[in-house]
Amino acid sequence: MTLVRRVARPMLAAIFVVQGLEQLRHPSALTPKVAPLAEQLAPLGLPDDPELLVRANGATMVAGGALLATGRVPRLASLALAGALVPTTYVGHPFWAETDPATKRTQRIGFLKNLGLLGGLLLASVDTEGKPGLAYRAGLAGSSAKRGAKRAKREAKHAAHAARREAKLAASQAHDALT
Repeated sequence: MTLVRRVARPMLAAIFVVQGLEQLRHPSALTPKVAPLAEQLAPLGLPDDPELLVRANGATMVAGGALLATGRVPRLASLALAGALVPTTYVGHPFWAETDPATKRTQRIGFLKNLGLLGGLLLASVDTEGKPGLAYRAGLAGSSAKRGAKRAKREAKHAAHAARREAKLAASQAHDALT
Protein backbone atom coordinates (compact mmCIF):
# COMPACT_ATOMS: atom_id res chain seq x y z
CA MET A 1 0.00 0.00 0.00
CA THR A 2 1.37 3.41 -0.91
CA LEU A 3 1.97 6.11 1.68
CA VAL A 4 -0.85 8.22 0.25
CA ARG A 5 -3.37 5.40 0.67
CA ARG A 6 -2.02 4.56 4.13
CA VAL A 7 -2.61 8.16 5.24
CA ALA A 8 -5.67 9.13 3.18
CA ARG A 9 -7.91 6.20 4.09
CA PRO A 10 -7.86 6.87 7.85
CA MET A 11 -8.33 10.58 7.19
CA LEU A 12 -11.41 9.89 5.09
CA ALA A 13 -12.70 7.32 7.57
CA ALA A 14 -12.28 9.42 10.73
CA ILE A 15 -15.48 11.46 10.35
CA PHE A 16 -17.53 8.31 9.84
CA VAL A 17 -16.15 6.55 12.90
CA VAL A 18 -16.69 9.61 15.12
CA GLN A 19 -20.17 10.44 13.81
CA GLY A 20 -21.18 6.77 13.77
CA LEU A 21 -20.22 6.41 17.43
CA GLU A 22 -22.23 9.54 18.20
CA GLN A 23 -25.27 8.06 16.45
CA LEU A 24 -24.89 4.80 18.36
CA ARG A 25 -24.53 6.54 21.73
CA HIS A 26 -27.19 9.22 21.31
CA PRO A 27 -29.69 8.19 18.64
CA SER A 28 -32.47 10.24 20.23
CA ALA A 29 -30.73 13.46 19.16
CA LEU A 30 -31.42 12.60 15.50
CA THR A 31 -34.72 10.74 15.90
CA PRO A 32 -36.95 13.79 15.20
CA LYS A 33 -35.10 14.52 11.95
CA VAL A 34 -35.22 10.86 10.83
CA ALA A 35 -38.89 10.25 11.70
CA PRO A 36 -40.32 11.69 8.43
CA LEU A 37 -37.86 9.63 6.35
CA ALA A 38 -38.68 6.51 8.37
CA GLU A 39 -42.37 6.99 7.58
CA GLN A 40 -41.57 7.37 3.87
CA LEU A 41 -39.41 4.23 3.83
CA ALA A 42 -41.80 2.03 5.84
CA PRO A 43 -43.84 0.95 2.76
CA LEU A 44 -40.59 -0.30 1.20
CA GLY A 45 -40.16 -2.82 4.00
CA LEU A 46 -37.74 -0.86 6.18
CA PRO A 47 -38.54 -0.49 9.88
CA ASP A 48 -40.44 2.65 10.78
CA ASP A 49 -38.51 3.03 14.04
CA PRO A 50 -36.35 6.17 13.59
CA GLU A 51 -34.07 5.30 16.50
CA LEU A 52 -33.32 1.89 14.99
CA LEU A 53 -32.52 3.50 11.64
CA VAL A 54 -30.17 5.99 13.32
CA ARG A 55 -28.39 3.17 15.19
CA ALA A 56 -28.12 1.04 12.03
CA ASN A 57 -26.68 3.99 10.12
CA GLY A 58 -24.24 4.64 12.97
CA ALA A 59 -23.16 1.00 13.08
CA THR A 60 -22.60 1.03 9.32
CA MET A 61 -20.48 4.16 9.65
CA VAL A 62 -18.37 2.78 12.50
CA ALA A 63 -17.80 -0.59 10.81
CA GLY A 64 -17.20 0.88 7.35
CA GLY A 65 -14.93 3.60 8.75
CA ALA A 66 -12.87 1.11 10.74
CA LEU A 67 -12.52 -1.19 7.73
CA LEU A 68 -11.56 1.68 5.43
CA ALA A 69 -9.09 3.13 7.94
CA THR A 70 -7.31 -0.20 8.40
CA GLY A 71 -7.30 -1.02 4.69
CA ARG A 72 -9.46 -4.14 5.10
CA VAL A 73 -11.84 -4.54 2.14
CA PRO A 74 -11.55 -0.80 1.44
CA ARG A 75 -13.65 -0.88 -1.72
CA LEU A 76 -16.57 -2.58 -0.03
CA ALA A 77 -16.20 -0.36 3.05
CA SER A 78 -16.27 2.74 0.84
CA LEU A 79 -19.47 1.59 -0.83
CA ALA A 80 -21.10 0.91 2.54
CA LEU A 81 -20.09 4.35 3.78
CA ALA A 82 -21.41 5.96 0.61
CA GLY A 83 -24.71 4.17 1.16
CA ALA A 84 -24.86 5.44 4.74
CA LEU A 85 -23.88 8.97 3.75
CA VAL A 86 -26.73 9.51 1.29
CA PRO A 87 -29.60 9.37 3.81
CA THR A 88 -27.44 11.18 6.40
CA THR A 89 -26.95 14.06 3.99
CA TYR A 90 -30.60 14.14 2.91
CA VAL A 91 -31.87 14.19 6.49
CA GLY A 92 -29.09 16.23 8.06
CA HIS A 93 -28.65 19.06 5.56
CA PRO A 94 -31.95 19.92 3.83
CA PHE A 95 -30.87 23.40 2.75
CA TRP A 96 -33.69 23.50 0.18
CA ALA A 97 -36.27 23.51 3.00
CA GLU A 98 -34.72 26.40 4.95
CA THR A 99 -36.09 29.93 4.79
CA ASP A 100 -33.53 31.73 6.97
CA PRO A 101 -30.60 32.76 4.72
CA ALA A 102 -27.93 32.08 7.36
CA THR A 103 -29.31 28.63 8.20
CA LYS A 104 -29.74 27.87 4.51
CA ARG A 105 -26.08 28.79 3.86
CA THR A 106 -24.88 26.64 6.78
CA GLN A 107 -26.96 23.68 5.62
CA ARG A 108 -25.76 24.10 2.04
CA ILE A 109 -22.13 24.05 3.23
CA GLY A 110 -22.81 20.84 5.18
CA PHE A 111 -24.57 19.34 2.16
CA LEU A 112 -21.68 20.20 -0.17
CA LYS A 113 -19.13 18.90 2.37
CA ASN A 114 -20.95 15.58 2.44
CA LEU A 115 -21.15 15.62 -1.34
CA GLY A 116 -17.35 15.98 -1.41
CA LEU A 117 -17.01 13.09 1.04
CA LEU A 118 -19.29 11.03 -1.19
CA GLY A 119 -17.01 11.78 -4.14
CA GLY A 120 -13.99 10.65 -2.14
CA LEU A 121 -15.77 7.46 -1.14
CA LEU A 122 -16.72 6.73 -4.73
CA LEU A 123 -13.09 7.16 -5.78
CA ALA A 124 -11.99 4.87 -2.94
CA SER A 125 -14.57 2.30 -4.00
CA VAL A 126 -12.99 1.92 -7.44
CA ASP A 127 -9.35 2.15 -6.31
CA THR A 128 -7.69 -1.15 -7.19
CA GLU A 129 -4.30 -0.01 -5.83
CA GLY A 130 -2.74 -0.35 -9.26
CA LYS A 131 -3.77 -3.98 -9.58
CA PRO A 132 -6.05 -5.12 -12.39
CA GLY A 133 -9.73 -4.96 -11.55
CA LEU A 134 -12.14 -7.86 -11.45
CA ALA A 135 -13.50 -7.19 -14.93
CA TYR A 136 -10.02 -7.22 -16.44
CA ARG A 137 -9.06 -10.41 -14.62
CA ALA A 138 -12.32 -12.10 -15.67
CA GLY A 139 -11.69 -11.11 -19.29
CA LEU A 140 -8.15 -12.40 -19.06
CA ALA A 141 -9.35 -15.72 -17.63
CA GLY A 142 -11.95 -15.98 -20.41
CA SER A 143 -9.32 -15.33 -23.07
CA SER A 144 -7.03 -17.90 -21.50
CA ALA A 145 -9.81 -20.48 -21.42
CA LYS A 146 -10.64 -19.76 -25.05
CA ARG A 147 -7.00 -20.21 -26.08
CA GLY A 148 -6.83 -23.45 -24.09
CA ALA A 149 -9.97 -24.76 -25.77
CA LYS A 150 -8.61 -23.91 -29.25
CA ARG A 151 -5.31 -25.62 -28.42
CA ALA A 152 -7.11 -28.73 -27.10
CA LYS A 153 -9.28 -28.84 -30.24
CA ARG A 154 -6.22 -28.54 -32.47
CA GLU A 155 -4.35 -31.24 -30.54
CA ALA A 156 -7.41 -33.54 -30.63
CA LYS A 157 -7.66 -33.03 -34.40
CA HIS A 158 -3.98 -33.90 -34.83
CA ALA A 159 -4.33 -36.94 -32.54
CA ALA A 160 -7.37 -38.16 -34.49
CA HIS A 161 -5.51 -37.70 -37.77
CA ALA A 162 -2.50 -39.60 -36.39
CA ALA A 163 -4.79 -42.36 -35.09
CA ARG A 164 -6.45 -42.71 -38.52
CA ARG A 165 -3.03 -42.86 -40.14
CA GLU A 166 -1.86 -45.51 -37.64
CA ALA A 167 -5.11 -47.50 -38.11
CA LYS A 168 -4.71 -47.37 -41.88
CA LEU A 169 -1.08 -48.46 -41.59
CA ALA A 170 -2.02 -51.32 -39.22
CA ALA A 171 -4.80 -52.44 -41.55
CA SER A 172 -2.41 -52.35 -44.47
CA GLN A 173 0.18 -54.39 -42.57
CA ALA A 174 -2.49 -56.89 -41.47
CA HIS A 175 -3.67 -57.21 -45.04
CA ASP A 176 -0.10 -57.72 -46.29
CA ALA A 177 0.48 -60.34 -43.58
CA LEU A 178 -2.59 -62.30 -44.68
CA THR A 179 -1.62 -62.31 -48.28
